[in-house]
Amino acid sequence: MAALDPFLSVLVSSRADALRLASGETAVLEQQGRRRPITKQQFTRAQLIALLKEIAPAEDMRQLARGERVAFRYTGGDAAYRAEAGDAEGMLEVRITPESTPVTPPTDSVTSNGNREPARMSVEHELAARAGMETLLHMLVEQGASDLHLRVGEPPLLRADGEMRRIEGQAPLTNEHLEAMLTSIMPEKNRGEFSELADTDFAYEIAGVARFRANALRERKGAAAVFRVIPANLLTVDDLSVSDEVRKLCYLTKGLVLVTGPTGSGKSTTLCSLIDLVNRERNDHVITIEDPIEFVHENKSCIITQRQVGVHTKSFKHALRAALREDPDIILVGELRDLETVSIAIETAETGHLVFGTLHTTTAASTVDRVIDQFPADRQDQIRQMLAESLKGVISQTLCKKIGGGRVAAREILLTNPAISNLIREGKTFQIPSIMQTSRRLGMVTLNDALLELVDSGQVEPKEAYTKAVDKPGILAALKNRGKEVSFGESVVVGK
Repeated sequence: MAALDPFLSVLVSSRADALRLASGETAVLEQQGRRRPITKQQFTRAQLIALLKEIAPAEDMRQLARGERVAFRYTGGDAAYRAEAGDAEGMLEVRITPESTPVTPPTDSVTSNGNREPARMSVEHELAARAGMETLLHMLVEQGASDLHLRVGEPPLLRADGEMRRIEGQAPLTNEHLEAMLTSIMPEKNRGEFSELADTDFAYEIAGVARFRANALRERKGAAAVFRVIPANLLTVDDLSVSDEVRKLCYLTKGLVLVTGPTGSGKSTTLCSLIDLVNRERNDHVITIEDPIEFVHENKSCIITQRQVGVHTKSFKHALRAALREDPDIILVGELRDLETVSIAIETAETGHLVFGTLHTTTAASTVDRVIDQFPADRQDQIRQMLAESLKGVISQTLCKKIGGGRVAAREILLTNPAISNLIREGKTFQIPSIMQTSRRLGMVTLNDALLELVDSGQVEPKEAYTKAVDKPGILAALKNRGKEVSFGESVVVGK
């Protein structure tokens, strides 16, 4: 095998237009007018000559030595390439373009008992598959999208501003190629999990670009995956326009603060900004328990301990129990998934720690109900009492399409005061929205008010606000009172 073959595998796997090598420079892939480095080390002229000697005819090497440009065809592995080489502006330059596509790498095998075994890829195939995956992740970041979707039989798709679109110029993915790309970037633990359970969650990082939260799965047509961008630079509370009242929650010494919303609503980003504020303004020990670790927090004024479920700890509940023996001041629980985790979180918040957590609920009132309803009926009165004392705030958010592009968060904010605590204690959570409406001076905001504020400031169209609202008749009436066109919603309301 020629020393250049691994680079050529990367070229084909990435579906790039050309591989360019030049003396005094790193190797780069050329794709749709862009250049992406694939090595850190620069090549010397002698190194390029040595590489060319392995693939170029002897007569071409003699012409090259005389200062002439050469072009030749090379077949390596299962693909053919056209190579051009010669001096340009004092440097030796080599440009290689593919003529055909290689055979795809091997896929998982099935043992006699029906279990899947991960395929053993060669180093060259793994290098090529990883480079192809990283090329797509670069595109995800460069095009300002939030998610990359990979499916068999489809070209890669991006979600940008909430809309799905196919990446132009990309061929439909085969199952073999997609499985190879996914396996090439998975930690060993996740490879086994993917083979046995047919889905797995993990994080992947490209230094200087971004971290990515990934879910790989198998479906009817074969492998599939979704990658979510986690920006390399942490967004601050100023970047996200987090209100002063919410920021004050970060200075509490104990209590439970929940950030809620549907999948993809920016919960993790908001939580990250709150932990960053704590990290800058307090001198404490912060423990985060996540699956997987998304935003990476470097120590500033605080000491940050970040643990990943399945890697650094067995489960959320196990890590949360252990955290109490690790001298924490603040604990972030990435997801309150089960009754035991919720129970420990509430007890921890009651006993002198500040606990941040997330839930997949759409409103503040439904968040309180969701927490209580997880418990058996004979424990619910006790949990109401505990929650009435420990809950300090709920931030429920949803993302709206901005006029002109991009997205903005509409946040419903519940801050616990004596009136709210009494409603929780007495099981009258249905009255919480009324208290919120009359407590705006305290910083409380209903979802409808948050959406209307975005409409009034010209950031969001009335129809988008109506779509995201939970109380649709209420927001429709408010929009109508503001003189907005509301024909998009009137027929729905009348139909009810």
